Amino acid sequence: MRCIACLMLAFAFAMPAWAEDVATKEPIEALKPVPRDQWWKTRHEEKLKAIENADKIDVVFIGDSITHGWENAGKEVWNENFASMHPLNIGYSGDRTEHVLWRFEHGELDGYKPKVAVIMIGTNNTGHRKEKSEDTAAGVNAIVEKLHEKHPETKILLLAIFPRGATTDDPLRKLNDGANEIIEKDMKDKDYVTFLNINDVFLTDDGVLPKEVMPDLLHPRQAGYKLWADAITPKVKELLGE
Repeated sequence: MRCIACLMLAFAFAMPAWAEDVATKEPIEALKPVPRDQWWKTRHEEKLKAIENADKIDVVFIGDSITHGWENAGKEVWNENFASMHPLNIGYSGDRTEHVLWRFEHGELDGYKPKVAVIMIGTNNTGHRKEKSEDTAAGVNAIVEKLHEKHPETKILLLAIFPRGATTDDPLRKLNDGANEIIEKDMKDKDYVTFLNINDVFLTDDGVLPKEVMPDLLHPRQAGYKLWADAITPKVKELLGE
């Protein structure tokens, strides 16, 4: 028995560093699918019903409150640019990457075959818990891969996480920018993904985010949605084959 104990102790000391890291590393919250509260579940049920009732869905927009806002501040711009494309908006206010992953696992990718998916997600990962850029990027990557797994023919337009905060030295802006750098590298060899960083259209030449575009330095007003639509509509049409 004493020999066995000695061998086990020797093995423990001989463990490679990477094995110790795996054993002690905390799981990434951005990758663990979880639901939210009742209004959110109600919206989820409404979106499942919309999918069921749609004749066809060619373009799906996926994201958080910024995407959700196409139904509010961006509604007029949406109608002018995307309404004719048979779109579905599954942006949910307050969502992080793990919430989108839960929605994917519970029907929001079922029952239709989109030609194009527009994804913009991650600012609540950095904003709500000041998550590391690496973890936010991992969550975004998981969303892309889950969507591709479900719909391998869908062309994905992945947008960089939008800027937030007034200036380039805002801590949350830096976290978003760091995530975008990682995401762009991760997507480089994926021929089913077009990564597009349109953030400059919202900013002044010195990187300031004007309140005329995003009054709370996070959510676009109508003028911001117009900038967004103008920046991506040509690419969406191209991916649709128009």
